[in-house]
Amino acid sequence: MSKRFLEVKDLHAWYGESHVLHGVNFHVDEGEVVTLLGRNGAGRTSTLRAIMGLTGARKGSVKVHGTEAIGLATHRIARLGIGYCPEERGIFASLSAHENLLLPPKLADGGMPVEQIHAMFPNLKERAASQGTRLSGGEQQMLAVARILRTGARLLLLDEISEGLAPVIVQKLAEMVVALRQQGYTIVMVEQNFRFAAPLADRFLVMEHGQVIQEFTQSELPARMERLHEYLGV
Repeated sequence: MSKRFLEVKDLHAWYGESHVLHGVNFHVDEGEVVTLLGRNGAGRTSTLRAIMGLTGARKGSVKVHGTEAIGLATHRIARLGIGYCPEERGIFASLSAHENLLLPPKLADGGMPVEQIHAMFPNLKERAASQGTRLSGGEQQMLAVARILRTGARLLLLDEISEGLAPVIVQKLAEMVVALRQQGYTIVMVEQNFRFAAPLADRFLVMEHGQVIQEFTQSELPARMERLHEYLGV
């Protein structure tokens, strides 16, 4: 039986006065890929940020392998084995691609060695000496993900990794998600690109107004498509 990696219960979060999450409930088991769907402003990115302690005030429960993280500082949450890849990527212009890759500290044993990262992302090996922000958008996205694989994180929170990228790059990122899943990583994705997310996820959570309002599995997807179009406005 699979172990629970992440359990979120009645999670509320605020940015200043703005109450953005209104009691989010979901769980993710080890080795699962879960996608958060919803329109812009539904609370998907805020959910990832709240898990990491990056919103303002928050209350409720966020358990990582049974450890309560709601009161922990962000760097301590990361040490529970979580890697967060924000939409803005955070590649440093003053560092080479290789220096960017080596920048985050090790969080736990079992991080992916640089050789293995280069095998998964050959472009990063070729562009190792290039300035981080000189890489293409797709290469920067690969670098942002590769950087957290090195740290030993086993739960990856990926925010809109396919956004604005050419279809050939999006396909490479899909292959990466499949490969990571095969290696036992646990992944929570926020995705606007439903076509990208649909074949990759074990479960889908639909968010609206800062809450999870629907949950369904990969096998239930065909029967839910019409309803999904209503929720997502696609």
